[in-house]
Parts: sequence; C-alpha cells; structure tokens
Amino acid sequence: MHYFVTGCAGFIGSNLVDHLLKNGHQVTGYDNFSSGQPQFLSQAQSSLYFNLIKGDLLDLDKLTSSMVSVDFVFHLAANADVRFGTQHPRKDLEQNIVATHNVLEAMRAQGVRRIAFSSTGSIYGETEIIPTPENAPFPIQTSLYGASKLAAEGLIEAYCEGFGYQGFIFRFVSILGERYTHGHVFDFYKQLLDHPDHLEVLGDGQQRKSYLYIQDCLVAMQVAIEKSTTKVNRYNLGTNEYCQVKNSIGWICEHLDIQPEIQFQGGERGWIGDNPFIFLDCTKIRSLGWQPKLSIREGVIQTLQYLQQNQWVLESRA
Repeated sequence: MHYFVTGCAGFIGSNLVDHLLKNGHQVTGYDNFSSGQPQFLSQAQSSLYFNLIKGDLLDLDKLTSSMVSVDFVFHLAANADVRFGTQHPRKDLEQNIVATHNVLEAMRAQGVRRIAFSSTGSIYGETEIIPTPENAPFPIQTSLYGASKLAAEGLIEAYCEGFGYQGFIFRFVSILGERYTHGHVFDFYKQLLDHPDHLEVLGDGQQRKSYLYIQDCLVAMQVAIEKSTTKVNRYNLGTNEYCQVKNSIGWICEHLDIQPEIQFQGGERGWIGDNPFIFLDCTKIRSLGWQPKLSIREGVIQTLQYLQQNQWVLESRA
C-alpha cells in the first residue's frame, strides 16, 4: 500500500510514518513544518520507501500533484492549539476546515478514495452522556477547535456519500507518548525544570480526562481500517479509565522525586472551551478485538521519561 500522511512531522504523524514503514508500506509524508519537527523523521528518512514533501495544505495545486499513485490518506495535519483558539479563530477555519476540503479535492483529482481523519473527543462538547458513545447527541460546541473538527468530519462524510469515498473518523482522547510536544505533561515538566519548588495549574485540578498511549492509538487505527467495510466509520479511541489532573500531577512529582507547592488557578475549566470531563465509550473499537496495553499512569510516565531524555523538544517548542 502507498500511504499519504499529512502532518507527517508531528507527534502522531511521525509515529504513524514509522509504524507504516515498519509494516512494509510505502509512505509519502506531507508537512509545512510550522510545528512539526524534522528530527522526528530521522528514522523514516533512512528508508527507501519514504518520500518527504514540504508543502502547505492550503496550496491545493502542490497538494494534488504530491498525491500521485496514492492508495490511502491519513489526514492528521491540523491546528491543535485548543487553549488559545479564541485569539486566532481564523486559524481553525483555514488549517482544520479549508485544509480538509483541499485534501478531499486532491484525492478526488487523483482518484484516491480512502481516508482516515484524526478528529477529537472535544466534538462532544460538555455532553451529559458519560462515557460518551459515537452516537451521542451533539450538544452546543464549546471550542473553536472542536467545532472545526466536527465541520471537517461533515465534509468527509459528504464526500463519502457524494464521491464514493470510504472514511475512517477517529475521535481521540488526548494522546501521550514519544515525540509528545504539547499538553499537560509537557507543560508541567517544563515548569518543574524551571522551578521545581512550585507548580502553577490551570483550573482546580479536579478536571477529569482520559488519555491514550501513542502506540496503542496506532494499533487501534490499523485494526479499525482492516476490519471495517462500511462507507463511513466512526470510532472513539481511548482507554476504559480516566484520571483527575491532580492524579497526573502526583504521578509526575513522584517520578521526579519532588514535592512542589501546587498553586491552582481556580475554576472547573482551565481555559475557554476546556471540557472538565472527557471520557469516551470505546466499546465499538474494542468489539474488533483491540485493547490498549498501557494504562493512563503508564502512558504519563512513558511520556515524562521521553521528555527527560529529549529535552531539545522542550527548547524547540519555546
């Protein structure tokens, strides 16, 4: 198979590239390197089966010409800046919605008919159904990021109906693991390196979140793609547990052997659009035989160990 991966130099994208190459596939990676890291592709660059193209998804002509002889598209590129979305709302429109439309149009021009899309559990907003299944009714959207991802889902579904595509929509919880470049473990560890005696935390620390280790995420997507035959396939991806932010802080501090003073900023939300409770029902993906190997605690520690061993990542995101 010849796979096309947008956002190939990012956290999830680069891990996916390595996973696909390891399984004997040909991969074309596409990234504008606005946030992706060239170092994440060092292993892939040594493979004769990998081709890297530096390009922007808003450049439809270049995107289309780059998708020659492709069998399947993994569309992972996006603006993932949930916290500061209200400061630059057009970014979600362009990078998450317009970019997805361009990917679909490039596929149509080149005769590619299969696409997997990295969506988010944030599309469920502050749902009243927890754990939340794929067919839960949608409440009012609370973040520009979630709204833009939901719009992109709608475009993909419409192209599946109108042009005979097969779509795989993966609604992730937060992903942890090697090459992790943003999120609470990253933020807390960076703070504690600067001042190990105190830690500032957005919200009240009681926010309840679910997380999934990157390698478990990749296997889940692979299983879904191999075993699903319908036109549109939606899957929640996560573990069967959640933790409070203060639990994760405890694991991090225990691993680092420090006891900082913790200063909570207050309120049940860390920022506008922050959902204080995300816990997805993953019965559907589990029914295909998939099970995560790492618990949330193990994923947090694995991520922390990676950051300790690769502190250049912290500097690159400064």
